[in-house]
Amino acid sequence: MRKKIVLCAVLFTLSLNLILPPKQSSAAETNVKVTLPAFALKLNGNKVENQYREYPLLVYKGITYFPMTWYDSRLLGLQTKWTQNDGLEIVKGNVTSSYVPNTTNHKNLSSFKATIPTFKITINGETVDNSKEDYPLLNYKDVIYFPLTWKFAHDKFEWEYAWDDSEGLSITSNNVQVVKVNLPKSAGDNDVAVYKGYYYFTETAGGTNQVYKVPVNNTSNKELVYSYEVDSKYGLNKNLKFEIRDKELWFSYHLGGATMGSDEYGRINDKGIATIEHQGYLDFKNTSNGTLIINQSVPPSGNNLILVPAGQQATNGKAIGNPKLIYGWHKSVNGTSSSLSTNNSTTIIGDDVYVLGSSISADKEDLNKVYKINVKTNETEKIINAEVSNFKVLNNKLYYLKDADLYLYSSDMDGTNEQKISDNKVSNWYDEIDGNVYYTVGNTMGQLNLYKAEPSKEDTIVLKESLESVQLVNDKLICKLAAGEDYGVKVLDKSGNLHLAITDQVSNVFADNDVILIVSTEDKSIKLVK
Repeated sequence: MRKKIVLCAVLFTLSLNLILPPKQSSAAETNVKVTLPAFALKLNGNKVENQYREYPLLVYKGITYFPMTWYDSRLLGLQTKWTQNDGLEIVKGNVTSSYVPNTTNHKNLSSFKATIPTFKITINGETVDNSKEDYPLLNYKDVIYFPLTWKFAHDKFEWEYAWDDSEGLSITSNNVQVVKVNLPKSAGDNDVAVYKGYYYFTETAGGTNQVYKVPVNNTSNKELVYSYEVDSKYGLNKNLKFEIRDKELWFSYHLGGATMGSDEYGRINDKGIATIEHQGYLDFKNTSNGTLIINQSVPPSGNNLILVPAGQQATNGKAIGNPKLIYGWHKSVNGTSSSLSTNNSTTIIGDDVYVLGSSISADKEDLNKVYKINVKTNETEKIINAEVSNFKVLNNKLYYLKDADLYLYSSDMDGTNEQKISDNKVSNWYDEIDGNVYYTVGNTMGQLNLYKAEPSKEDTIVLKESLESVQLVNDKLICKLAAGEDYGVKVLDKSGNLHLAITDQVSNVFADNDVILIVSTEDKSIKLVK
């Protein structure tokens, strides 16, 4: 009972940055006096600088009110919607946000005038009669302020709170939080990763790139993992990229020029020690018989699949496949000219290699076909006879884009029972989760739209927003939205339903298992979504 009394004694609200229509500012609305709280406030651990806040927390009739701005409401897990017919709707939803203080250079007055709005209001679908509320919603500076009684804070929104005579009021919501990670400011200039309890990032000191790791629970304990000299002959290329390959953390970077340079691939083991495993222009895949190297050096040449026994140097590898084919490239022919681009579709299933291959001769009839090569017997079999842009092996089926129409198709692993999957031309990305197939389509804005393939009806668009990229991690779709959209990232479940919407605009997203790490577009700060 003590907690309930304390909450009601310091009652507050959340807010949407709700600009009211002119007709709502009528003579029927009552003017009331509001003041600034005299105590400290924290929201999900963030100290509120109320004196200089554009939309400060307020007090009315001894009760604390909180502004329902776009960021504040989503910080505490609330979605808000305004329409002329339905008024203001507030619901607990799968949303989150970093804390955005919205401070100004002008100190707030100690008291203000607010009004009591008269439009329709619903909370979690239940109508609120504002004229009968002891602590009604308020309108200040065209922003709605909402008081939360025990039934809303505790019963409807499931928030925790604490009151301390010296610390003031602290509110904690139970939605997913976006927390700034205490890493060096320059860490956001490059790629970042979180892996097995550590953050990984890069700092550049002069001409040296230094890869560090720090424990998630102690970011002050910095440990050097790897360093190398950045090649400055062709410009200072300090870019380093992290990725998860076969459930291991890898990094890659480039040295030298475009033709004579080299890509370097490093692996970080379970002890956090990094070693360079591969160098050159290549793709590589682990097999039960060693490592398969797909040579993608320029100029391209045939006989470029090399199987390197486990624990041995690449020079001890042996060529596999048909020596008259070039693998791991996509060949485009336009009249009398042709061009090649690297293709990383190669997939290992047991002892079989599935790889894109083309004739090294001028035979235009034998381009971009999917082949299966047994690493033990070297038996080579053409699986897909159509020309293919790329392919994936998903849930024991082959999925591929045909050069002829760029639609998505599937077949059994031997190439039989082909089916057309998509109703639209696919813009490179596609994947499958528990029988649900998703793909992206280029739009007129130069961005992407996400679709779900529907076997019995027209394919449906999953998100109304434009995307920059999609990645499938732990049976969830991590969608990085295009700049300027209301949200920066949306996470969807395997059925395409919203799992989480993150307001922060981001320049980079790294995801592993259920952990998401984002880099803020605004200040390059690194934030953990947890």
